[in-house]
Amino acid sequence: MLPTPVNSYITDSVTQVNTKVLGDAPAIAMGNLYQATAQALANAAHNAVAGQQQTNITAQAATTAGVTTLYSIDTATDAVGTTKILGV
Repeated sequence: MLPTPVNSYITDSVTQVNTKVLGDAPAIAMGNLYQATAQALANAAHNAVAGQQQTNITAQAATTAGVTTLYSIDTATDAVGTTKILGV
């Protein structure tokens, strides 16, 4: 080993810390990947549920409007008017 102006214990300590950091890097990277994937899937599920809720609200509104239209038609009056127009 070449002589250095720094104590050999210090260089050994720094080398060991650097080795530990390099050894931990793959595990930390995989943890970050799993966390990002979980977040993306949670957002996708949330967006799907929100879309279903909005679709259900729209369908309910359309059904209500259709039923209201059907109930608002006065069939007897329409029948008398149609008979007078057609002259039957």
